Amino acid sequence: MSRNSKRIAKPSWLRAKLPAGPQYSEVRDIVDQNQLHTVCQSAQCPNMGECWSRGTATLMILGNICTRACSFCAVQTGKPTELDLAEPPRVAEAVAKMGLRHCVLTSVARDDLPDGGAKVWAATIRAVRHRNPQTAIEVLVPDFKGEYEKLDLVLDAKPDIFNHNLETVERLQRPIRKTASYQRSLDVLSHARERGFKIKSGIMLGLGEKQDEIRTAIEDLAAIGLNVLTLGQYLQPSSEYAPIDRWATPEEFDQWKAEALALGIEVVESGPLVRSSYHAEEQSAQFKTQQKASA
Repeated sequence: MSRNSKRIAKPSWLRAKLPAGPQYSEVRDIVDQNQLHTVCQSAQCPNMGECWSRGTATLMILGNICTRACSFCAVQTGKPTELDLAEPPRVAEAVAKMGLRHCVLTSVARDDLPDGGAKVWAATIRAVRHRNPQTAIEVLVPDFKGEYEKLDLVLDAKPDIFNHNLETVERLQRPIRKTASYQRSLDVLSHARERGFKIKSGIMLGLGEKQDEIRTAIEDLAAIGLNVLTLGQYLQPSSEYAPIDRWATPEEFDQWKAEALALGIEVVESGPLVRSSYHAEEQSAQFKTQQKASA
């Protein structure tokens, strides 16, 4: 995909809360004191100010250098220099200090490791569960190259929600995700679903996708029994990344939400600033409420 140095003017509906308040400072201190990374910082999330001001953050394990170079993602890429085996208890302690009822864990891709980081993933989930038995655990994982024995190490640790993002439509997978695969991502999600887990995925708009391609992607996710879907606007981190093709309007996000719900996806968070972990606790609560109502 060609780079485009010309920036498209940001529309009026894209407004993020600036970092402020005592809870923001407290979250920052907890992250720093425990020598942790967050995807909020590494991926330049537009919602960091709002989430940290509410006392929540998405913790990123296995370092802050990714072995992949997706053209949409601001996380640093290269050869990782660290494997911190003492990280899991520090993550668990940070979750406790934040008082989280629902925590979201994610990681960089670690294709340099024989297990892709799966053992550290499992240890982290178990450490968080042991230290915070009342906290729901959502994991946002890489695809582990589609190798189920690695994926099963994570699933065996029993997270509450399994999240893996499709990111974009099938046609744009190669230029946007490079080493990932549309079908592989569907297979990873389907494998978790077949093992009895609640599954979640996300798609970005504004990368050059067509309307019928978005619809097909949502239909494909619904067909494997997706429980939770997030839809958000792609935001170009800098001119070095894939250009923004268009700004999807709030009305379009509403349209896709209605279509996804009609296809049977139980919870849909759809809007310009929505990200995978944005309002994850509320999504989880909404999902549990709907589950009880249908029981």
